[in-house]
Amino acid sequence: MLDSLDTTQDDLHGGRAPWGRGFRPPRHAHLSQSIKTDVLVVGGGITGSLAAQHLAARGVDVTVVDREQPGLGSTAASTAMLQWEIDCTLGELTEFYGFDRAAAVYRRSVAAVQGLSSLAGTLGFDCAFRPRSTLYIAAGDIGPAALQEEYLLRERAGLPGTLLDQAELLSRFGIDRAAAILSPGSADADPLLLSWGLLRDAAARGARVIDAMVTAYHDAPGTVTVETDGPFVVEARHVILATGYVMPDFVRSDIHRTAASWAMATIPQVSGNLWPGGELIWEASENYNYARTTVDGRIIIGGGDDDTVDPAARDRKMPQKTAELVDSLVKLWPAANPTIAFSWSGAFGETDDGLPLIGAVPGMPRILAAYGYGGNGITFSFMAAHILAELCAGHREGWFDAFAIDRPPPGG
Repeated sequence: MLDSLDTTQDDLHGGRAPWGRGFRPPRHAHLSQSIKTDVLVVGGGITGSLAAQHLAARGVDVTVVDREQPGLGSTAASTAMLQWEIDCTLGELTEFYGFDRAAAVYRRSVAAVQGLSSLAGTLGFDCAFRPRSTLYIAAGDIGPAALQEEYLLRERAGLPGTLLDQAELLSRFGIDRAAAILSPGSADADPLLLSWGLLRDAAARGARVIDAMVTAYHDAPGTVTVETDGPFVVEARHVILATGYVMPDFVRSDIHRTAASWAMATIPQVSGNLWPGGELIWEASENYNYARTTVDGRIIIGGGDDDTVDPAARDRKMPQKTAELVDSLVKLWPAANPTIAFSWSGAFGETDDGLPLIGAVPGMPRILAAYGYGGNGITFSFMAAHILAELCAGHREGWFDAFAIDRPPPGG
């Protein structure tokens, strides 16, 4: 785990991504006195912004605290492929938890992307949000037979999609792989503009956004007292930890680990040089590559994930990892102009079962947390905003247990 007091936003990503260009982060004020609030959200990235907006829309007195500029940590390194498909396939999740539970999780992921799409449309701010289909393509040892098994499970679960053979995939999309599953219902966006727009909407509904560093938490019956790096404290009925991949040392999980990923964006491609529909593409392999397009015609490709935690070591790998991504892009889409305009790296958290860790911190019922998103960061962030708002209101549903922070390892 990354140290919660010493890690800065620059430690969470390296290089430059194409997000938020020409826009500024939301304004935030210094903490000039001790305050009380119903819910304190620690972290102003995409998870914190979604949580704050959802709580403020419910009429909750909410305060967001961030020690740096909101959104410029892990959110700035996201590729914002807002998929309902999870890092663990439905087949893998079925082996862990049985078909009914696995299918229910997948259906809730579909609903999360639908809810996010509806929210973005209702609020109406510019964040380059676009509905997208996905192409889950054969790769490595995962060929047509395995994809057919996954497709049949999805069909049984009522999930949308079409199985494509090699000829159909090549003729419709120009991608030469053995098979693919084409699925509607996902999306993409500019993650920084999405996060900043949500935070501004929360502020317009009365949320306070303050600049301070949290140094200690004191969970007591009825309230949590949060110390800061100044002379002031914040008292809250509940605290939501939305600190990305930098969690306090009292948050522990046996199934979570921190890893690293790399990505690059090309220069804008010439007209007609992108795959039809701009589908989100990801490979059916454990360490998969993934690709998307942008509104200005770039191709983004990411992957090369490994278990590097040290920020300096991660960023030293960037030239090699970027070269490997360029090679992967040319193989996937030979028509691409692979000239690099942006390249970056980022930390991310993943779990053994591909599901997030969302809920109360064990032994600290008024401190709630959300992390461990894997490749579904913003989708799971939306889900977390709803789960945590319900828990703050004293409402708990049985399906929340699928994401419990202290759940046992899958198969354990």
